[in-house]
Amino acid sequence: MPIVKITGHGLAAIALSVALLWGCWMEEQAILRRDHAERARVLRDLQQLQRPHAPVSNPAPVMSRTPRVTAG
Repeated sequence: MPIVKITGHGLAAIALSVALLWGCWMEEQAILRRDHAERARVLRDLQQLQRPHAPVSNPAPVMSRTPRVTAG
């Protein structure tokens, strides 16, 4: 003999609450995944910026030319 019965509305409310809870949990996990990926990208970019770059080579010396004389 049941003391309390769950009505159809009560069962629907419980199901909706559980679905919302799972939806919030799944969205939180998606946000955390994006956050971890963004943090890893930023750290990679920082490491790349702090890495010493190869020195730029000196330009080749310019051969001296005799100046052109133009009639003007």
